[in-house]
Amino acid sequence: MTTFNVVRFRVKPGQDEGFLAAHRDGKAQWPGLINGHIIKTGDRSYCLIGEWADAAAIKAARPEMIATLNSFRDTLEDLGGGLGVTDAVSGDEVVDLNA
Repeated sequence: MTTFNVVRFRVKPGQDEGFLAAHRDGKAQWPGLINGHIIKTGDRSYCLIGEWADAAAIKAARPEMIATLNSFRDTLEDLGGGLGVTDAVSGDEVVDLNA
């Protein structure tokens, strides 16, 4: 069953390019990732959307994802509300809109 994760970020002023560069050129090709996209959702706001074969694949890739996060953590603002610098969720696909 396909699983997706979504991670919300807000970058510090002037840090957009550093944030994006940390994901380019294969730096975010975590094992088990089928597709990944970063979308710009507002001024200095982004979401990463990942597609995985299943929840086990996300769990197995977590150490590599954290290592990637640590490489650009200094470019991010705290989101507040006890979230820290990321707001991450994941879950299994329940409807394929293209089917």
